[in-house]
Amino acid sequence: MDTGTESFRELPIKQMDRRTSTSDVLVHAARQARDRHYEDYLIIDVDAHHFESESWKEVIDYIQDPVIKDLGKSMERLDGTNPGSLLNAQPGLNFQNVGGRIPHSGGLRGEPIDDKSVHRDVILARRAMENLGIDYQVIFPTPMLGLGLHPQPNLEIEISFAYNRWLTERILSGDDRLTALIYLPMCDPEAAMKTVEEFGDKKGVVGFNITSVRHKPVHYNQYMKLYRAIEERGLTLGFHAGPTWEDEWTSQLDRFIGIHAISFVLCNLVHMTNWVLHGLPERFPKLPVMWIESGLAWVPFMMQRLDNEYLMRSSEAPLLKRLPSEYMREMYYTSQPIERTNMKLLQSTFEAIKADTQLLYASDWPHWDFDAPSTIMDIPFLTEQAKRNILGLNANRLFKLDLPKEKKKFAAE
Repeated sequence: MDTGTESFRELPIKQMDRRTSTSDVLVHAARQARDRHYEDYLIIDVDAHHFESESWKEVIDYIQDPVIKDLGKSMERLDGTNPGSLLNAQPGLNFQNVGGRIPHSGGLRGEPIDDKSVHRDVILARRAMENLGIDYQVIFPTPMLGLGLHPQPNLEIEISFAYNRWLTERILSGDDRLTALIYLPMCDPEAAMKTVEEFGDKKGVVGFNITSVRHKPVHYNQYMKLYRAIEERGLTLGFHAGPTWEDEWTSQLDRFIGIHAISFVLCNLVHMTNWVLHGLPERFPKLPVMWIESGLAWVPFMMQRLDNEYLMRSSEAPLLKRLPSEYMREMYYTSQPIERTNMKLLQSTFEAIKADTQLLYASDWPHWDFDAPSTIMDIPFLTEQAKRNILGLNANRLFKLDLPKEKKKFAAE
């Protein structure tokens, strides 16, 4: 990784806009990567994002239903762009760049790219990985995180298949370091099952993703074949949280800070409760389950709460053979946004979730609250081996990546 001193260029914040290079935005992270010798670690970023709306015209071209494709194309702007046609807009996403003060966090970035050999999103991902010191990224969509609440379920199906085909053909094929958890259209169990069958063997696919902002209970019987199919393939099932102001509970909040604090946790909290109490860890013991972008503080709370309730009403969870918290300790959690304001509480959280083996580093780049690898490296109570596990070894144990020679030695640790 070429991050010599001469390549660092620190711009005043006022000079940064949507055209600013990723390298200039991440100048401090690049210095950390050089000074802390990230090349001596395996670092896997388990949650990074691209703004699929920047390439939405291409995604629309992958829709197979001619009527829906024509409808999507009819929504193009006069300049030929087509950012997000057919999608259900999530107003919270528009607040993430803090009134434009964090321009790289918004969609439709104008960062100049001269290299035309691969897709623009591949170049942007490479720039982020190189400056953050990351070896592999798992990438997710952004506006599509709210697609599970689309009022037209058939559009969730059509859009998800179009996006998944575009992603695997145009993006994942462009760089071996890019991987993904494929979007599952959970509005239709058969469509979700078809997704596993079509994309389970594609290059760069390390699992499947349920966008957690949705109102379909994940324990319903019609999903059992889906979970079995993922388990049999040895792949991972992720639950990626997101914001929504559309629920009656969250609609009482009138600041994005409140939505970000509550909504990203609430959706995963509900799915976790159903997943555990309905005995899915017993039914699918070899299916790795991952909870993404909810932070960590909620997990010990749920462990204590569910254990307490279960001990008083175990007859309502007859499939369980152990305490709910014991199943939760075998699941995986991504680190971002990690709550670092109280190190004693954080240490207790790490102990509760067995972070040494179950926690996975995530940056959430390029969103406003992204975490560089130093976020993990700077935690004072972690051993060197624990840092290595969280930064990449735990994820590699899950994903079984084909590492280059210079990184294989770390996986053997």
